[in-house]
Amino acid sequence: MRFFLKVLTVVTVGIVTLPAVAAERFEISFPKEMSAAPLDGHVMLLISTHEKPEPRFQISFTVSSQQAFGVDVDGLAPGASAVVDTATLGYPRDSLKDIPAGDYYVQAVLNIYETFQLANGHTVKLPPDKGEGQHWASKPGNLYCKTQKVHLDAGADQTIRLSLTEKVPDVPAAEPDSKWVKHLKIRSELLSRFWGRPVELGAVLLLPDGWEEHPQAHYPLIVMQGHFSRNLPGGLAMRSEPGSGAGYKFYQDWIAGRMPRVIVLTIQHATPYFDDSYAVNSANAGPYGDAITQELIPYVERQFRGIGQGWARAVYGGSTGGWEALASQVFYPDFYNGAWVFCPDVVDFRAYMTMNLYEDKNAYWVEGPFARVPRPAMRQPDGMVLSTMEQMNRFELVQGTKSRSGEQLDAWQAYFSSVGEDGYPKPVFNKLTGEIDHKVAEYWKEHYDLTHIMERDWKSLGPKLAGKLHVCVGDADSFYLDRAVHLLQDFMETTTEPYYRGTFDFGQRKPHCYAGSFDPKVGLNQHYLPEMVKHMEETAPKGADLGSWKY
Repeated sequence: MRFFLKVLTVVTVGIVTLPAVAAERFEISFPKEMSAAPLDGHVMLLISTHEKPEPRFQISFTVSSQQAFGVDVDGLAPGASAVVDTATLGYPRDSLKDIPAGDYYVQAVLNIYETFQLANGHTVKLPPDKGEGQHWASKPGNLYCKTQKVHLDAGADQTIRLSLTEKVPDVPAAEPDSKWVKHLKIRSELLSRFWGRPVELGAVLLLPDGWEEHPQAHYPLIVMQGHFSRNLPGGLAMRSEPGSGAGYKFYQDWIAGRMPRVIVLTIQHATPYFDDSYAVNSANAGPYGDAITQELIPYVERQFRGIGQGWARAVYGGSTGGWEALASQVFYPDFYNGAWVFCPDVVDFRAYMTMNLYEDKNAYWVEGPFARVPRPAMRQPDGMVLSTMEQMNRFELVQGTKSRSGEQLDAWQAYFSSVGEDGYPKPVFNKLTGEIDHKVAEYWKEHYDLTHIMERDWKSLGPKLAGKLHVCVGDADSFYLDRAVHLLQDFMETTTEPYYRGTFDFGQRKPHCYAGSFDPKVGLNQHYLPEMVKHMEETAPKGADLGSWKY
């Protein structure tokens, strides 16, 4: 335990003598052994009441979060210091002076940025994905210091120096390929042109039972959208060990031919802004929607004998993947033959979580003539509020300015906004005050508000979407995402010529990640994959291959 002597100095101002304000500060640097060249990036200082896990892994947007401070650095030379002091913005507490006196565990991290010369003419500094799925705390090559125990006292005049002597190692290798699971990467020419450097798209495939033994067969393709994963994610993760729960049952069903014989594709498309691209063309991130549909999926279908026609493709996913599934079907209506959309991110910006981006003035407050109430951002199924919009945005701002936190709201801003004069995404609202920029919101509306786009273009989209849209969400979604889905349903029920002929399933008192009403003993994929294939068969064109994959 370290002890610090509280020192009081005196400063003379004119003829009045005032006591100087004692203040704490941290000086954070790295030695030349870690990098001989100056580095750009964002320094994070983490302060925790617990030693384990490391403080860098203890920051969240809920009340359980430990303390963080963040500061940008440009050209930080080895041995030079980034300073965190009482003027540095923090989360959850605003300032170092707000930290109660006591013993704490501290750690610092430098999230290293690289310079990108974009095709739009802008030069930006961003954190490249290094195979970890865009997380600064675990990004290979980032510098950090070992956890140290210190005594903090807001009234002490003390400087604490931290040296970043450690480097985050490379990510572990993906699981090896097997008879059923394949990993692949391709260079995307579309994305490489946009980013001014080589960009790859990755994929993890699940091949059907009998794929090797039936070289003449061609298969439907089902795309599972979602967050970055080095291996098959979530419910697709097969486990061959008896007693390993749902993964073992799925493995048994898949290899025994009890499942439809299809190819299932998951995509690795992390960007410098988030752990995936939202599968759309974006002014700030590039043409990921086109790259997936014009480069990656055709490659997969050629290499692994997909049928390669729109009637034989479906897409599904939950949360981010749910939004991507719906957006993929809407933006590429002929390319897919059905979207199964679970707990999707905001599909209608009139209900952007708990605000209306088009009419409300402030993202953080519900305001009256004399009073205001904080907007909630996260809740329990019983309605208990766990976080507010201001807290969630402060959590992100401390981790990175200019949409560079790698977190959720910054991701939406990065992908849905136009490009600002500085080359970074235009803010849809001020992260400090919450003031909404309605001009930016209008851009969002015309380009990514899925309800608005379908309503605006139903005459041309309707015939291509009817019967293809199936949406599930909990009526107590943890992030209030059900509000937008209700607005989407309201519009869908008004459609004519054609009527949308889709489905909506609202789970009563169900939180985020509600995926519809099905027998959990059967399994999510065992329930929905046959439903997708049945729809394909019922809508297949005359002469379609409905037999080669049924052996």
